[in-house]
Amino acid sequence: MKKKVYVLLADGFELIEALTPVDVLRRGGVDVVTVSISDSNEVMSAQKVAVKSDIILSHHDITDGDMLVLPGGYPGYENLANSEKVVKIVKNYADNNKYICAICGGPTVLSKNGILKGRSLTCHHSVTQEMKDYKYTGKLVEKDDKLITAIGAGKALDFAIAMAEVLVDGETLENIKKGMELIK
Repeated sequence: MKKKVYVLLADGFELIEALTPVDVLRRGGVDVVTVSISDSNEVMSAQKVAVKSDIILSHHDITDGDMLVLPGGYPGYENLANSEKVVKIVKNYADNNKYICAICGGPTVLSKNGILKGRSLTCHHSVTQEMKDYKYTGKLVEKDDKLITAIGAGKALDFAIAMAEVLVDGETLENIKKGMELIK
C-alpha cells in the first residue's frame, strides 16, 4: 500500500526544510501532500517565495497519513505551534503511533504543546532552551521510534532521506539516492 505523508505549511516556513522531503519522498513513489494551515493555498516562505499547497487544512481530514512533517523557518514554526488545528493533528499522530518529523524550530510544536515529552530529539540551536522536557541530543538527525528530527536547513536532505528510510524499501531508497547522485 502506498504511504501517505502530509507536510504542513505555515506562513514563514523554511523552503528547503519543507520541499526537500516533498522532492525526495515523491521520487520514491510516496503520496506527499502539502497542506496550508491558513485559509489560502498560497503560503509565503521565510525566504518570500510563494508556494501553492495541494490542500487547505480546514477543508480536509489529514489523520489518514503515515507521517506528518513540521518544517522550521521563522515565524513558520511558531504559526504551527499556535494553531489549534495543527496541535490537534499532531496529537492525533502521536496518540496513534504515527511518524512525526520535525526540523529546525519545528520540534517546538511538540514542546509548546506537551507532545511526546521525554523523547530524544534534535533541533536548531536557537530553540534548544525550549526542549527541557526532552532529551536533546544535538545530533544532525535524530530518530526516536517514530519521531524523526533534524537540526536545521543545512541537513534538510539528510532529514528527507531519514524519512525515506522508514517509508520505502531498500531498492527504492537506493534508486532515490542514485537518481540524486548521492551514491554511484
